[in-house]
Amino acid sequence: MTITDTHTHLYSKDFDEDRNEMIQRAIDAGVSRFFIPAIDSTFTQDMYDLETAYPKNMFLMMGLHPTHVKDNYLQELQHVEEELTKRKFFAIGEIGIDLYWDKIYFTQQQEAFRKQIQLAKQYKLPIVIHCREAFDEIFEILESEKSADLFGIFHCFSGTYEQALQAISYNMKLGIGGVVTFKNGKIDQFLNQIDLSHLVLETDSPYLAPIPYRGKRNESSYIVNVVDKLALLYNLSKEEITRITTENSKAVFGI
Repeated sequence: MTITDTHTHLYSKDFDEDRNEMIQRAIDAGVSRFFIPAIDSTFTQDMYDLETAYPKNMFLMMGLHPTHVKDNYLQELQHVEEELTKRKFFAIGEIGIDLYWDKIYFTQQQEAFRKQIQLAKQYKLPIVIHCREAFDEIFEILESEKSADLFGIFHCFSGTYEQALQAISYNMKLGIGGVVTFKNGKIDQFLNQIDLSHLVLETDSPYLAPIPYRGKRNESSYIVNVVDKLALLYNLSKEEITRITTENSKAVFGI
């Protein structure tokens, strides 16, 4: 059984005390593919070190996270462009718009999102979208950029059924993680109305740990709790859930 965690921040300082042990727990649980989103240039070397340590398991993205769009965002976007010329990445991400914390850099977030979508098209890569309190703003840009070569994952999807369908209409898979196990997560109320071919699994470790670990540090091995929940929602075996979602991840990332 091969499980794919399509979104996990394994370089996070939250794992500095036990990173290798935590990764081994995930591998022992059946997780053999870890897709690593970028945040900003300060994390790039940590991502490369992770790949060096686990060359068969780690697949890197490149991008500028919306909450890290600050006064130096043009310099950060230049870093993204430079890294893309040097080596292979498997996605542009995570990118998007986040209006939860503040809206000071909203215009810059829009510009950075659009620019990185265009880079993804240039390099024929998927995008991995971060959206927080910004569905309308993100859909507006996706609508203006929609094309056959725009595709990817709507990371940590937590919207409505209608928003799910809209995301899918832009060639996006829905990244499903710990939120599906929450009593107030709401997506469990409609998710089985969406064909499993549109879903991929993720943890977003160290964030958003599933029940029964909610509120604690998340880690990639906890993805089995997400698998368990989807098996219940879709009335399928855990093996079938992992098989289909891993195939979906291969369709997105090309590996």
